[in-house]
Amino acid sequence: MRIRIATDQPWDVAADVLVVPLLADPDWSGALGEVDRRAAGRIQAELAFGELQTKRYATALVPGGELRSPRVLAVGAGDAEALDRETVLHVGQSAERRLGGRPVRTLAVWLDPLAGALDGGATAAAELVARGVEEGSFEPAAIYRDAVEDAPPALEELVLVAVGGDAAGLAAAAERGRIIGEGANVARRLANRSANDVSPQVLADEARALAEAHGLSIDVVEPERARELGMGMFLAVGQGSANPPRMIVLRSGPEGGTDAQGRLLAMVGKGVCFDSGGISLKGADRMEEMKMDKTGACTVIAAIATVARLAPGTPLLAVAPAVENMPGPHSARPGDVVRALNGKTVDIINTDAEGRLILGDALTYAERLGATHLVDVATLTGIVARSLGELVTGAFATPQSWYADIDAAGARAGERFWQIPLVDDYLADMKSWYADLTNSGSSEGSLVKSGLFIREFTTRPWAHLDIGGTAYFRKARPWAARGASGVTHATLVELALGGAR
Repeated sequence: MRIRIATDQPWDVAADVLVVPLLADPDWSGALGEVDRRAAGRIQAELAFGELQTKRYATALVPGGELRSPRVLAVGAGDAEALDRETVLHVGQSAERRLGGRPVRTLAVWLDPLAGALDGGATAAAELVARGVEEGSFEPAAIYRDAVEDAPPALEELVLVAVGGDAAGLAAAAERGRIIGEGANVARRLANRSANDVSPQVLADEARALAEAHGLSIDVVEPERARELGMGMFLAVGQGSANPPRMIVLRSGPEGGTDAQGRLLAMVGKGVCFDSGGISLKGADRMEEMKMDKTGACTVIAAIATVARLAPGTPLLAVAPAVENMPGPHSARPGDVVRALNGKTVDIINTDAEGRLILGDALTYAERLGATHLVDVATLTGIVARSLGELVTGAFATPQSWYADIDAAGARAGERFWQIPLVDDYLADMKSWYADLTNSGSSEGSLVKSGLFIREFTTRPWAHLDIGGTAYFRKARPWAARGASGVTHATLVELALGGAR
């Protein structure tokens, strides 16, 4: 998809479709009124009839009349005072998805209505809309099908219309957004692929292909070396499957290097390619979704590749412990005691609390590789979804200043987080008669306890992002297909780019 910046009036821009964002209580006295007049008043008419609304992501497609674009797609953006980066991103996504099944090759988006109300103006709007259109083009139904009737259009050109704008600056911002959007779609495609298609070895192969394409180094730790290193938790989860585990490590920049903030950031992602629960077997209801339990790993693998495209050579690590959690003759059993890479012993009470086990060893390994700051991403718990739903990611962090950096990166990315406290008093509930701690305790405060467990395997500034509710949608949204959402990819990219030179 090419991106072109047009500084002309929107009625002078030729495209298959012109997207017109509509804020609540629109002012028809200026350029918007002229667009509507040239469209034979159809936008106001659809509003008056109720076919179109200005609430967020409502859409209506009308003839273009005297406009150079033969069709106009009006997209509601809500109240101007409430317009934020997330909303602008979703406007771009919604526009692309609304045109599913249509033969659209050139799409123009008028930025001015958004730029006038958004902090960051036209530059921010250009980046977010371009990213949104790119992410909106993702169609998971096309992964295993030759054709999908209502798939979003494969655009040849996106025209961003900013009257009198700085074309060069807007083009650079839009290109940044497009690249971030492409990276999110890499993560989404990997996450959506089925368990019989993506084993731990296949995930390592996909990571290797991205490394070769973007100048990254890669190391894949196989079971024998993991055993020599002492990764007892990681191996315990993967030993029940016929597909052996892989600890995937991607590096950008030289060994020993630090970024402009003096950091070596490590992004760690849970990569359970299929989670049956192991011996603590899950129920059959929605078990097919457990192919998505690798989403954290897919996200960090895609994120380091995206950073390499935007800021090559930025010192950065991505660590993805990839396993299958399966019942079998060699599976870990409830009551097994294993020794973690950092030397602590863990009493495995529930084999379905496996994500925290592999993350613990991965975080310790990241520190051994030189990481000074850590953030892990995982579809870790169901309780986070019941608490925060599918639009807010739960977050733990220490120290608070590190969480502030991650929250700021999330704000730039247009993603929402809610910090959950680490209550040390709950650690007493995780004590074991036989080991230093258990991997699962009582249900009271279980979300907090999950974060406390992972913290036991870190000594550096660390954050845990629980995407158990936000990693994928069970039904389509106006801005997104059913399936993997790409959540936290952009946040990780923004966090890493904060240290780019």
